[in-house]
Amino acid sequence: MKYKFNDLFDESDGTLMPKKTIKLKSVTLSPSITFKKGVSFSGIDIFDFKDMDIEAEDVGGTLVIKGFYKHGQ
Repeated sequence: MKYKFNDLFDESDGTLMPKKTIKLKSVTLSPSITFKKGVSFSGIDIFDFKDMDIEAEDVGGTLVIKGFYKHGQ
């Protein structure tokens, strides 16, 4: 299922916080963490994908990210 970036992440004061539990490759991000640009999870800086669509699958309440896409792709 495709999600808008802002459906999955809150942005405030230059930080991002997941709105739900998210798994990106081998890393699980809980809604209680915040991070800034330049922080890498499994080699991926999530800030690089702001304003993109996210393909994710809900697996037991955790959204497993499958990919990032430009709007309309």
